[in-house]
Amino acid sequence: MTDDRSRKHTGDDADGAPDPIPTDRESPVGAPVIRGDESVAGPHAREAVQFDPDDPDRLADAADTVRQFASGDTNDDHLYMLRGAAACAALVRGEGSYKAAAERAGGNATVSFIRKWARVHDLPRSVRKQVALGRIAPTAAKHIARVGGEARLLLAWATLDGGLTVREVRSVASAVNDDVPIARALAEYDVELGRIELTLAPERYRDLRRRASINDVDPGELVTDALDEYFD
Repeated sequence: MTDDRSRKHTGDDADGAPDPIPTDRESPVGAPVIRGDESVAGPHAREAVQFDPDDPDRLADAADTVRQFASGDTNDDHLYMLRGAAACAALVRGEGSYKAAAERAGGNATVSFIRKWARVHDLPRSVRKQVALGRIAPTAAKHIARVGGEARLLLAWATLDGGLTVREVRSVASAVNDDVPIARALAEYDVELGRIELTLAPERYRDLRRRASINDVDPGELVTDALDEYFD
């Protein structure tokens, strides 16, 4: 797992070069960043539990939560699953290893179970938010979390835009981990990497199509140029 609490992505480093896009969690392990966000969790945000791995009482809460989570009674509640993932990650951090965490939790909490869900907790905020909103299934997030680097983000967004099933996400993740380029792995399921459907205001749609026609380019090229300027 990665704890990037000391790293900030401000857009530029000391040399003026852009910071890398975060592909791992940046907030402290166990912190309810998404679960405590009212725009995502509504009134339940006030009940979000912080599993501080350095606090013995909170660590005990994490162990209890992992034990209950591993029992299988999740009710397909996305926020509950993120809570369980947070507890897994905090327990591993507090106990020092997956094995020690599994022994502390007991019950059905195996090393494999804890590892998979701790990885979900380690996903960047942008992906965890989509899990909390129910747009990416938690079971799909487990496979997205198996992938490292930029491919992790690309797979997450392809899951949304390509309508991938959990089984397909698992297959793509396995292929990427076997050094298959992600574009090729996605193409096996007729998903074109980078393809997204947008809804524009009618006047912007009119202007985009007009300019693309005059310049004899694909509208996507103009959008890419505009986004390059926006993000820079």
